[in-house]
Amino acid sequence: MKTEILRAGSRGERRVAVAQAVKLLRAGEIVALPTETVYGLAADALNIEAVVKIFAAKERPRFDPLIVHIPDRNWFQRVAVIPEDAREIVGALAKEFWPGPLTFVLPRHEIVPDVVTAGLATVATRVSAHELWSEIIREFGGPLAAPSANRFGHISPTMAEHVRDELDGLIPLIVDGGATAHGLESTIIAVRNRRIEILRRGPVTEEQLRFFGEIAPSPVPLSIEAPGQMRSHYAPSTPLLVIEDGSAFIPPAGKRCGLLAWNPDVEPARFAEVRILSAKQDLTEAATNLFRFLRELDEATLDLLVAEAVPERSLGAAIMDRLRRAAARDHSVRAF
Repeated sequence: MKTEILRAGSRGERRVAVAQAVKLLRAGEIVALPTETVYGLAADALNIEAVVKIFAAKERPRFDPLIVHIPDRNWFQRVAVIPEDAREIVGALAKEFWPGPLTFVLPRHEIVPDVVTAGLATVATRVSAHELWSEIIREFGGPLAAPSANRFGHISPTMAEHVRDELDGLIPLIVDGGATAHGLESTIIAVRNRRIEILRRGPVTEEQLRFFGEIAPSPVPLSIEAPGQMRSHYAPSTPLLVIEDGSAFIPPAGKRCGLLAWNPDVEPARFAEVRILSAKQDLTEAATNLFRFLRELDEATLDLLVAEAVPERSLGAAIMDRLRRAAARDHSVRAF
């Protein structure tokens, strides 16, 4: 399969890209599209054969559920059931953060196929704020299932080139809408017993959610009920260590090491490659740069990547969640 990349910079390019994306989606194909978080691999959420193509292209296990993106809030209760004891909190959160990077896990309606939800009784649902995504899904006229547009477990793509590097020849179309705004996947929550459970941390922070209800202790999942809950995820091919202070780290003899730095004053001489998440130590900028810099370091032919911990406040909690999962892959780093 030849993968076509269509830019959507000018009005004319955008019109062509939207038309081609909608045509393919209606034909049961999969298409990579930008959202405000990361690039997503979209398919008609109500078409089982189309959704199966997502799992095949990504080599994603069927037990990992997909997020269902809906065109607008009018679709919300067509795919999900909002329990009475969650209605007030869910309504307030949707009003505040939709369109945007917040996903709700709620009981599902039968309209949603089992393959989308991994056979669970719940469905993960959100409304994206990205203008290009919004235009395509409204023109398509129904819900789209869409995980990140990369091989399963790999670093999430924040640019069209990242999607090409991962899925070239496996999908028919990538719509290039430029770099994504947030750089981290959406926050995923459930509302149970009138409390908010954070199932995956993301751009909508715990501090923001606290205004809308009590935050339940983070659950230790006995089984996967939302994307991004596997212990190892978002991982580079190169082994990764998370440490507190890069300036105190001594690379193993004979090993080329890369540093993903939080401290802008770190001495780079001992590292073959260095990327500083934010020279201003701004967590929003750091989140935006995280996956791009991890990918650049992973492509630099290194033996080991070292990432400095960031403060676990606000977006820092989501960044550390991604770094810990990225470092959890079973590499031979122990031999170093």
